[in-house]
Amino acid sequence: MSEFLIANMAPIMFSALVLFLLLGYPVAFSLAAVGITFGLIGIDLGLLTPNLLQAFPDRIFGIMKNEILLAVPFFTFMGLVLERSGMAEDLLDTIGQLFGGIRGGLAYAVIFVGALLAATTGVVAASVIAMGLISLPIMLRYGYDKRLATGVIAASGTLAQIIPPSLVLIVMADVLGRSVGDMYKGAIIPGLVLTGMYILWVFANTIFRPHAVPALPPEARNLRGWALARRVIVAMAPQLALIFLVLGSIFIGWATPTEGGALGAMGALLLALLRGRLNMQLLTESTQATAKIVSFVIFILIGSSIFSLVFRGVDGDLWVEHLLLDLPGGPVGFLIVVNILVFILAFFLDYFEITFIILPLLVPVAKKLGIDPIWFGILLSVNMQTSFMHPPFGFALFFLRSVAPPSIRTSDIYWGAIPFLCIQAAMVALIILFPSLVTTNLDPKIDSGQPVPVQLLAPMNPQNTMPADSNQNDATDLLRRLPQPEQ
Repeated sequence: MSEFLIANMAPIMFSALVLFLLLGYPVAFSLAAVGITFGLIGIDLGLLTPNLLQAFPDRIFGIMKNEILLAVPFFTFMGLVLERSGMAEDLLDTIGQLFGGIRGGLAYAVIFVGALLAATTGVVAASVIAMGLISLPIMLRYGYDKRLATGVIAASGTLAQIIPPSLVLIVMADVLGRSVGDMYKGAIIPGLVLTGMYILWVFANTIFRPHAVPALPPEARNLRGWALARRVIVAMAPQLALIFLVLGSIFIGWATPTEGGALGAMGALLLALLRGRLNMQLLTESTQATAKIVSFVIFILIGSSIFSLVFRGVDGDLWVEHLLLDLPGGPVGFLIVVNILVFILAFFLDYFEITFIILPLLVPVAKKLGIDPIWFGILLSVNMQTSFMHPPFGFALFFLRSVAPPSIRTSDIYWGAIPFLCIQAAMVALIILFPSLVTTNLDPKIDSGQPVPVQLLAPMNPQNTMPADSNQNDATDLLRRLPQPEQ
């Protein structure tokens, strides 16, 4: 029995993690518990030495000292303050007045505002809930198809996943060992193309199902001419200025992502003050929600670090590497299998969990196959966006269900999401067929497609490179070749 465990420790450990997740245990604690348990089993079997477990505190302190992760609370706080200050309500009302006179105008407005909110908040929950509360009743009142209305709102809210300053791109850059700015540059065109594909789907409905997307009646449009133009400028100018302040400062090089997030947080507070909505309640609610989201991310990262350390100690990385490198079709076969795997996992895991658990196992293989890490990360980010839209577990669908009126059935929300799932799958295919969608905005050294050093066990230190592969099981040697956190 012990020989069997020693020979198959890696697949057994991974299967145990899957079992815990399917049973519904919290992801962060499942990762840590499986890692510690199998670490002790490995020590008892003589596969590992106790020295391996001494690396746990170093991993945790490395997370605490990571400056890149400071961007997560800043961007989260910025998005929550903007959402609670009424920005989404003003934008939807204004853009709805602008496009309301044409068929599908409200749907176009929702998509446009969803993209703009994504570029300023980066928080999916805030976007979906805000647009669900504000636009869904109006769309239903004027005769929009229930499925199309709910699908447009849920899909537009998930644009915050891919359009900078996306939170998942920050943590993904940390795992990949690349800069957040490069990830943001690579995501701009795919995010805009995906937005355009949503608009094309609405346009197709205006042609083939005009009854499902009626125009607003004249009495519902009370702003015209100069009054409408002034309202558009007043509603959009502050948001566009904030986008430039945050993303522009990062792209130009004036600020790091963390500093850009701090600028965004201060800008959001200033906008709330100018709107006369900055009060203690807004600050308290935004701070508490930020603390919950950041704690969720950090605990998953700690658990994944513990799991990864032990998993690699039992040569789990080599097991996954050999499994994926033996796939037929080379890089193309690898990409097909990986995208199908991520698409299926998105039914059960959200994007943070996939990023911290699955991505570190895939990156070394992609590196060996000569796949650029940034392109690979953006590809998986678009794929992971489906985790918000998957019936019946999509979080965006849950958010929308919580604010939808009783006349909307849960099945309407699920059926409305399916066309947009197909659009996202088509976007994954486009990125594979046309890599320049990602690489156009990148520096030539990145655009060359040459792999760069990628980290697995020390995502806290982007300058560290992966150690050379080894088939040795000696834990002392493993510890000696692990990258150590900075002092």
